[in-house]
Order: sequence, then C-alpha cells, then structure tokens
Amino acid sequence: MTSFDIVVVGAGPVGLAFAASLAASDLRVALVERQSIADLAQPAFDGREIALTQTSVKILRELGAWDAIPCSEKSPLLGARVLNGSNPFALSFDAPAGSANPLGILVPNHWIRRALFGIVHKREHLRVFAGCTVVAAQINRGGAMVTLSDGRQFQAQLLVAADSRLSALRDLLGIAAEVNRLGCSMLICRVRHEMHHHGIATEWFDDKQTIAMLPLAKGVSSLLVTLSTNEVSRLVLMNDADFLAEMSQRCRGRLGKMSLASSRHAYSLVTTWADRFWTPRAALIGDAAVGMHPVTAHGFNIGLGGQHRLANGILTAWRKGTDIADPTLLRRYETRLRLSAAPLYHATNMLVRLYTDERPLAQVARHVGLRLGQNLPFIRRGISAVLRR
Repeated sequence: MTSFDIVVVGAGPVGLAFAASLAASDLRVALVERQSIADLAQPAFDGREIALTQTSVKILRELGAWDAIPCSEKSPLLGARVLNGSNPFALSFDAPAGSANPLGILVPNHWIRRALFGIVHKREHLRVFAGCTVVAAQINRGGAMVTLSDGRQFQAQLLVAADSRLSALRDLLGIAAEVNRLGCSMLICRVRHEMHHHGIATEWFDDKQTIAMLPLAKGVSSLLVTLSTNEVSRLVLMNDADFLAEMSQRCRGRLGKMSLASSRHAYSLVTTWADRFWTPRAALIGDAAVGMHPVTAHGFNIGLGGQHRLANGILTAWRKGTDIADPTLLRRYETRLRLSAAPLYHATNMLVRLYTDERPLAQVARHVGLRLGQNLPFIRRGISAVLRR
C-alpha cells in the first residue's frame, strides 16, 4: 500500500487546479485519472469555451497557468445579449462604464487543462496515475483508502472527488446527489461568419431550441445549439453543407453566411447538486459537488473558486501542523461553497425552465422578464456583478 497526504480522483480542469494549488507545499498528492498521460499532456479540442471571470483569471495567474495559455486563445467577452424567440428586443449585459476589464475572457477548455497539467506534471511530490479508476473507497478514523482498477491501493489523510458530475467516487463515499438528466443535448462547434460579433455573446431562446454564439477571434464564434438528444445526434452526423444550411436557418442569418471552423461535439445535459460536499476524510470539488447548467457558462468559475478555498484551508492547516482533513476545515469549505453557488445554481435552473417552456403564458412571462431586466438597471448590474466574480 502506498501512502499519500491527499488522493485526488479526476484530472479535469478543477482537479488539476486543486493539485496545482497544493504545489507550493511538500504535501504528497496522488492524482488518479482514467485518461492516458498523452491525453492529459496534449488534450484534444473538445468544443468547449470557458467564460472566465476576472477572479478566475487571477487564480490561474497565481498558479502559473495563465501565462502558459497563448494570447491568441484568449478572447475578451465585452458584453452579452439575451433574446426571446423572434422578438428583436434584447436584454443587454455589459462591463461597467469606464472599466478596463471585459465582462469575461473566453478560453478553450483544452488549453486550460493543458496549462494546468504542465504545472502538476513538473512537481516531484505530485504523482499522476493515469489510465485507471477508483473501484473501492473506505474511510476510517485514521484516514482514507482507495483501490484502483489495476489493483493498487493508496492510503491518504484526505480523499478528494473531482471526477465529474456523475462522480463514481461520490457514490462510493455514500454521498447522495440531486441528478437532473434534462433529456436534451448541446452541440458545439466553431463557425466563421460574415458579420462582426463585436465581442458580444448572443443567446436566444427559440421554439424548442436554445442557441448561443460566443465571440472568439475576428469573424469566428463558438456556436452552441441545445435540442433534443435525437436532434443533436442527427446534426452531428450530417455532412458539412447540410449542417451549415440548417444552422443558418436556425440562426435566422443573424451573423450572415457561416462556414465550419472546427469539428462538432455533442454533450448530454445533466445538472447535479450533492447533498453534502464533505464527509469525514473526504471532500467533493468541481462538478462532483455542483454541476451547473451551461446556460450561464459559469460552472468552471464556481468549481475553480471552490477548490481555491479548500486548498487554502488545507495549506493553512499544513503550515500550522494540524490535521489537513479537520472537520471544521471541511465544514467551512462546504458552507462557503453553498453560499456562493446556491443562488446561481437555483436561479439558472429556474431560468432554463422558464425559457424552455413553450406554453403561451410562459412566453409572455419571459418577454416581460426581459423588459423588466432591461428597464431596471440594478437588476442588470447585479447579474453582471455575479458573472464577473
């Protein structure tokens, strides 16, 4: 049996960030991931563009990951527009007047992962165990023990689950979660287009579909289409010409003629909220704790901030020579994460329910909601402030 101070299960961007956050210490950390080392070191483009807040950029900069991402892969998000069906009225969100910072910065998910893995892989006391999964977990008063799919066993003071919103480790720990399978999927790809996006993201809720365009390089946007899973599967398999023709029709020509600028990717939509974010000798971070609906593009920011708080608490305990899995420390982490994540999580779910409801009363309600939001500046400023955190 091999002993570590902390075993982290899941090397997605939040799991990698957590391991990188502990790099300033000499804590022995094991990072267990089902993907291969080659896939971790050179992750492939997966279609996902992450809208980073200024706080998230600050965390990545402190970790040393921000400067490892090419400037060409960082696209400023200057504002956002929300539309309802064919109505031309749009609810607008912009950076504060006179602010030197944009509303956010869009960065490809695979570049964030690549930069963070570069930090983790260089540290001698951070060991990556790739190509395997955790098949058993036990907690006792002295620590935690996990068994890997290849038969190895690791013992640690603290076990951390970062293995997605359908976390297997969360189940092994006996932590229940509210899992909402929404019965729809999201198709994502990059497109080139004739008209300028001016750094403005556009999202419109239409008849049985939601479409978003996220501004990237000049004349390029990330196109996101949410439809039934069957419809998304059909679109993924279409030839390029037919796909572009249908997308142009669905987008109603808002950005002019389009051409494909990347491969197409599809993701089933699932939201999760764990009943607990910790149990003795174990904690949940990232999507294993809170899996946000992507409509606000804010899930990674919540996960990054949560792991940052947990890592800081652990580092403080390590410097003092106290228990890095102290229940008070883990309880404090859970409380702060609930306070920061719950309002946005529940508001987002409510927004999605309203804007995907095709009944006439719901259509009227969402149009009225957009009008109120635009005419009451404190609402727009409040939402913008949340999205910038």
